[in-house]
Amino acid sequence: MKEINIASALSQKRHEKGITQEELASYIGVSKASVSKWETGQSYPDITFLPQLAAYFNISIDDLMGYAPQMTKDDIRALYHRLAAEFASQPFAEVLSECRFIIKKYYSCFPLLLQMSGLLMNHHMLAADKDTGMAILKEAAQLCRRVTDESDDVRLSRDGVSFEATCYLMLGEPEKVFDLIGDDICPIPQDTEMMAKAYQMMGNTVKAREVMQVSMYQHLLYLLGTSISYLMINGDQLGKAQEILKRSFGLAQLYDLEKLHPNAMLQLYYAAAHIYGMNRLGEKALEMLNRYTDLCVSDFFPYTLHGDAYFDAIDGWFKDFDLGDAAPRSEKIIRESMLQGITANPVFSILADDPLYKNIIKKLTENLGGNQ
Repeated sequence: MKEINIASALSQKRHEKGITQEELASYIGVSKASVSKWETGQSYPDITFLPQLAAYFNISIDDLMGYAPQMTKDDIRALYHRLAAEFASQPFAEVLSECRFIIKKYYSCFPLLLQMSGLLMNHHMLAADKDTGMAILKEAAQLCRRVTDESDDVRLSRDGVSFEATCYLMLGEPEKVFDLIGDDICPIPQDTEMMAKAYQMMGNTVKAREVMQVSMYQHLLYLLGTSISYLMINGDQLGKAQEILKRSFGLAQLYDLEKLHPNAMLQLYYAAAHIYGMNRLGEKALEMLNRYTDLCVSDFFPYTLHGDAYFDAIDGWFKDFDLGDAAPRSEKIIRESMLQGITANPVFSILADDPLYKNIIKKLTENLGGNQ
């Protein structure tokens, strides 16, 4: 990121051109003292001089001012993770204020706006009260809308729609989701499969394999994620729910998801415990909570996205993500949410007096609270 710094830019360009302050002053029609003050930051050139100065040095006005309205991908990634860490360690209002300042400063940098909307979505629950959190989600939705409406990048616009729809779900406004994406059920895009075939036709089998692995990995997680959603929809039909769980755990075992994507498995264990708790099957709920706890306190951290012996060509794809292969929230906040997800869920109140449940809470508290 570059800050506006006309002083250093003027001095650098003048030295590169090999002219004195007096010569530059004569060209612009000001005193040598004025140029000296510009270069030391004591004052700034009149706005009417900027086009003349930029033309003299054959640069843009933005370059003259040392200003970059855009941020690089690496800058955005570093900024996101820094702010995510600060949300976990600094006063929420202060970090939020910094986020808003950055958004305003780089309001035309659409990749940044998209990631800032994600940052707000991932941390709105830390607000002092629910109303403030909901207002922050609305801010995130507005950022997404700006990206969708103003960006010429098709991928960014598509992601903006997806992020905005997610905001509306979190806000409890499902009708706005339909307004945004419609109600037609669309097929899964086949872009990656076509890309792989194109690479294969060109003789680049290494790249074709990588693309196909990426596609399979995405479809795998999509299937598990939709299975969990389907499970929650069928929570009041125990027989159906158990069949969904049977197939979901079969899929998870087949692809060794506890190691490949432990966070996806945490979601499955949690959903299963919730459904069993809903149906007052305490023993089954405790079994799932035990699995959840064991995974939380194993080698879950530091959490990164990665492949394995089967998906052995996708690690480079993760590292090229907008946020890299790291989690979108800090480890401290993830640890807190792991525990809160159990203690704050009223479904598990039927287990409150069970010694096994108390042991689960103790184990989570001791292990998740020790490295913050």
